[in-house]
Amino acid sequence: MKVTTEFDPAYTYMTVELDQGESIKVEPGAMATSQGVEMQTGMSGGGLFGRVRRMVAGESFFVNTFTGGPGGGWVGLASTMPGDMKSFDIEPGENLYIQGGSFLASDLNVELDTKFQGMRGMFSGENLFFLRAYTERGTGTIYCNCYGAIKELTVSGDQELVVDTGHLVAFTDGVEYTIGKVGGLVSLIAGGEGLVMKFRGEGKVWVQTRTIATLADLLNPLISKN
Repeated sequence: MKVTTEFDPAYTYMTVELDQGESIKVEPGAMATSQGVEMQTGMSGGGLFGRVRRMVAGESFFVNTFTGGPGGGWVGLASTMPGDMKSFDIEPGENLYIQGGSFLASDLNVELDTKFQGMRGMFSGENLFFLRAYTERGTGTIYCNCYGAIKELTVSGDQELVVDTGHLVAFTDGVEYTIGKVGGLVSLIAGGEGLVMKFRGEGKVWVQTRTIATLADLLNPLISKN
């Protein structure tokens, strides 16, 4: 499977070339163009409760599978948000945790489940569930999208990484987080910063450079006037 991207990082467009019989799983609505492929729509994995949790996490109950027809074909993918796309390779025994709404596509080796955030998710103002991507049949590749560009950050040693909840895209095994605030009560109310995620441990965290919530806050006063 050959993957190429164009127009990144602002309006990334991904083209996936598939040999005959080769397949890719795609979030519904992400297909922009295609040629020489067959599409099947089925329920996402994880059983009934897993599918419901995917919906709560901001993903679809269903998933589309595109398969290369005779002679192969290709499918072009576009995000619903103006921003970048990134691929992640996952080995057996590894987990990648993804913020809801960031899943774009994956090969057939990748399985998706959900991880409950507990009360932390409620207090953070984000989804109660993360998507958990893993593989049991060799290396798998998953593709995520975001609003804006994606930046990779390293968490190591005693250094704490602070991330605004709306900017998180994904993180690896080996890091843990708590929900907190930056500064005191006055900073929380008037400083323009809400609750944050404080990461510690050993691993990687990926963030997006823009947030939909901030855009909505800017547009709401204009919309309410009309």
